[in-house]
Amino acid sequence: MTDDASSHPRLPLLVAVTGHRDMVADELAGIRAAVSRCLTELISRYPERELVVMTALAAGADQLAADVAHEAGCRVFAVLPMNAEIYRTDFAATDELAAFDAHLKKADTVIELPPAPGASESEIAAAGPARDTQYARLGVYLAAHCHVLIAVWDGKPPQHVGGTGHVVQFHHDDVMPGHTGSVFATRQMLIDDESDLVFHIVCSRDREDGKPAPGLQPLETTWFTKDPAQPRNPQLPQQHLDIFAHSATFSRDVAREQDYIRRNAYPLADAAALATLPPGAANIDYWHRAADALASLYQRKVIRTLKLTHALAFLMGACFILYADVQTERLFMLGFLGLFGLALALGLTAKRGDWARKYLDYRALAEGLRVQFYWAVAGVRDENDSRFTHDNFLRTQDPSLGWIRNVMRVAGLHVDARPAAEIRHVDFVIREWIGDANSGQLGYFEKRASERTARHRITERLERLSLAISAAMVGFFVIAGGWLPDAWTGVLLAVMGGLLLAYGIREGYAYAIAEKELIKQYTFMWKLFASAGVRLKAADDDEEKRQILRALGRAALDEHSEWLVMQRSRTVEGSEVWRMSN
Repeated sequence: MTDDASSHPRLPLLVAVTGHRDMVADELAGIRAAVSRCLTELISRYPERELVVMTALAAGADQLAADVAHEAGCRVFAVLPMNAEIYRTDFAATDELAAFDAHLKKADTVIELPPAPGASESEIAAAGPARDTQYARLGVYLAAHCHVLIAVWDGKPPQHVGGTGHVVQFHHDDVMPGHTGSVFATRQMLIDDESDLVFHIVCSRDREDGKPAPGLQPLETTWFTKDPAQPRNPQLPQQHLDIFAHSATFSRDVAREQDYIRRNAYPLADAAALATLPPGAANIDYWHRAADALASLYQRKVIRTLKLTHALAFLMGACFILYADVQTERLFMLGFLGLFGLALALGLTAKRGDWARKYLDYRALAEGLRVQFYWAVAGVRDENDSRFTHDNFLRTQDPSLGWIRNVMRVAGLHVDARPAAEIRHVDFVIREWIGDANSGQLGYFEKRASERTARHRITERLERLSLAISAAMVGFFVIAGGWLPDAWTGVLLAVMGGLLLAYGIREGYAYAIAEKELIKQYTFMWKLFASAGVRLKAADDDEEKRQILRALGRAALDEHSEWLVMQRSRTVEGSEVWRMSN
């Protein structure tokens, strides 16, 4: 059973639960109250989001959290480490099994993790390393896909692979000793990102030496991150507040612009094709359509603002030239100041609406989701079984961009649990993603490169024309300037200044939209997809094709990261308008 994103337009805020089974009876009421406080705070802070609690429904903390989630009106996703029938053998007590069955029936969505590569259902049905691996995979999956991890934990080091302590460690450091490799994860431990937020509820355990770790008190609650300066906070850390704020803004925009999205969105696959693709692919397509349409909406706002701003800068410059070279009328200076005020108001409107950031962030999100979609459909997986598509995007950029990965966590929730395996899906991806001269990314980047090149030629022609005429006029002044009446001299100087001004404004606009850089980017991306297409045609087997698609996706994600960083520096402030006009 998978979740249909189109029926829930609000972006889910995913809260995963990990915790001990043998909690002390006297602390249960306090733990319930702490879980309730956490969920209530998130619901209150982010009404634009839909709170979803993900739990394996194991005895103890998992079932307790599910109870609280239902009481709070949250949707509950049951994420099971294996097939439900096999998992039922994990419950020794009759009342615990009955509670599991009852919660499973009430769950809004059930996700069953398949056996690890190389293992079978018969192997994980019995106690042993294969079954332990499934629990470790469950912890990795929950930690990698949640926005907040509620940990009902005694704070002590983990005693077995996949235990609560290991899940918290993986959420912080992307490494789970005994299960994941540590070479790649070590690099991740040095990167400040958004995927480390834990709401720690300290508990005791009903066993000998069951007290919490030294320094921790039962029922103490803190927001626990890997911040070296202040790992434990009584309030949500500011970095995560910023990330959640951007996510909430995106969710609000999606809900507000539903009609616009329906009219203007371009799906990655039509409805008939989506019905044949792996479960969960439609969810990625839904969020891609939303992000892509909103990016186009705000791009138009930004481009319109840039065009108007540069036009106003030209008129300001014209007023200055007329005042200086033709006639010193006070009206020209008033016009200059009025036009500047209009340009400033336009810029403030765009800034207040956050148009530039939304355009850039939503475009980056759409391109990340594009790669995520095609990788998911083709069954492309990371070499590290504990890594997912969102882990490959924008990890070394501004930490505030972590909200983009948060959306990708939601989008990939189902496909990451059960990757595709059919070769016909690989062929679909090659046809739709790469395409040819008239379709796919090949057709798109070739067309865009041609369009941008044509626009850049206009800039170059204007440059040559303005410089040639200006040089000719300077030569004319040198030869015959002494014979010209003063009125003619002023007019000719104004014409020369106007030409140079027009070129300067055009050059400023070309810089603002990164005209030259986009030509290089589109050309590079076209060559990238063309090379991938050639290699895919020569590929001998399915696995080689997937490796090529993996390399293509990584290159595309890296290029989009660079594009985002470049474009973020191309803004026009009031001081820049003043400089251009002068």
